[in-house]
Amino acid sequence: QVQLVESGGGLVQAGGSLRLSCTASGRIWSIDAMGWYRQAPGKQRELVAGITNGNTNYADSVKGRFTISRNNAKNTVYLQMNSLKPEDTAVYYCSAKRVGSALIDYWGQGTQVTVSS
Repeated sequence: QVQLVESGGGLVQAGGSLRLSCTASGRIWSIDAMGWYRQAPGKQRELVAGITNGNTNYADSVKGRFTISRNNAKNTVYLQMNSLKPEDTAVYYCSAKRVGSALIDYWGQGTQVTVSS
């Protein structure tokens, strides 16, 4: 099993920045891909950014504003969020997939990000 613990959410004004962190523990050697998803009220959970073996991908809505990175020595993945907009308001979830898995195997508990206008 792998446990994911997020931190760094909060309330910020539009145009501001936040950095989310997600630290993994447990069978971390089994993890291949990690990522961040978000879910706004009344909407489906959506992929924000992912990182696999150093390769990154982003949702179109956050390209150029968000950056995902991973520190393997600290078993931590980060999401740097700049130029935040009210529409970025959501609960952000860290995710991880085992090597060879097609589906998300592990989720964090979520951290609230609220962007005021």
